Amino acid sequence: MKLSAITKRNIIRVIPFGIIWLVFGCLFLWIEYAAIGDQTNTPESAIKIELNILFFALTGITIIGLIVGFIELKFLSKLFEKKAFLVKISSKFIIYIAFFLLVILLTYPLAASIELDTSILNKKVWDKYFTFFFSITNLSSMVQLSFSLFVSLLYAEISENLGQNVLLNFFTGKYHKPVSETRIFMFADMKSSTSIAESLGHIKYFEFLRSYYFDLSEAILKNYGEVYQYIGDEIVISWTLKKGIRENSCIKCFFNMKSDLFKRKNYYMKEYGFFPDFKAALHFGEVTTGEIGALKKEIFFTGDVLNTTARIQAMCTELGEDLLISESLTRLLNLKSDFHLKPLGIKKMKGKSMNIEVLSVNEIKENEVL
Repeated sequence: MKLSAITKRNIIRVIPFGIIWLVFGCLFLWIEYAAIGDQTNTPESAIKIELNILFFALTGITIIGLIVGFIELKFLSKLFEKKAFLVKISSKFIIYIAFFLLVILLTYPLAASIELDTSILNKKVWDKYFTFFFSITNLSSMVQLSFSLFVSLLYAEISENLGQNVLLNFFTGKYHKPVSETRIFMFADMKSSTSIAESLGHIKYFEFLRSYYFDLSEAILKNYGEVYQYIGDEIVISWTLKKGIRENSCIKCFFNMKSDLFKRKNYYMKEYGFFPDFKAALHFGEVTTGEIGALKKEIFFTGDVLNTTARIQAMCTELGEDLLISESLTRLLNLKSDFHLKPLGIKKMKGKSMNIEVLSVNEIKENEVL
């Protein structure tokens, strides 16, 4: 079964939670083992660390981390999306602590039954549990869980703000030294943004933009795109060449974005009195990619393709088209069966010596006669 781009991304985002919990679980177990020393010194409320118990504990810790990641990405991140950072962290922390108390209630008796080699219903198991619940061992466990949780939530917030791929690239050092690569870029600019901003005012317009960008996100993820920059009312999306041409993803992204916005038209008209439409351009070329910045680091692209794409996008209004694409990119795509391509001739790039051939792209509707 082929996984969608969104499913793959979610899996990649959840896995680090499991890794975080596993690493800290190993660290805390090692510290505890080093502090206790001889297993005969193990407190009555604690479970002795034996090979099968260790395997059970680390497996359980990893699974809990993955569950936390799943809950975070599927539910809590959306629930607290518009809350301040401290409100997010503290609210989620309380919810997870309640969840952990339930997990301990379920898992500790099971681990105790393994250690005592008896049924989970045996009175000795529950005597051990109640001894544990009111012990320093329980306090130690909660401190360990709380620390792992705090790191997980911090990771989630940093990942959300920087972007998953950006954070991963920083960790792996992929772009620590500049590299040359071929990428596709889309510059998408909102129509009539100046008049909308003047009508709504600064605060309301900001909320308008936030809703607009949020509603574009699923289409971008679904089509393997990466948001490179938000520049006011303009969004710059990028693909590696392989992902961008796969099943015409870079083109489909544009029309999926349009479709997703249109589904929300009633919301925008009711909430703001305006509907956000946009125009865009697509082009590809070689860029140099690397980490840049002294006070604030980011992954930065530099190359002529960015300037060229921006200039193609600027022609949309003049030519009365919503999507323009360079002729060189169309040669890498298979568009004829699903899209209308209309050649618009060779255009001179403003401020550049080179000329470029551009085409407009429109979807072929299912009921259209070909």
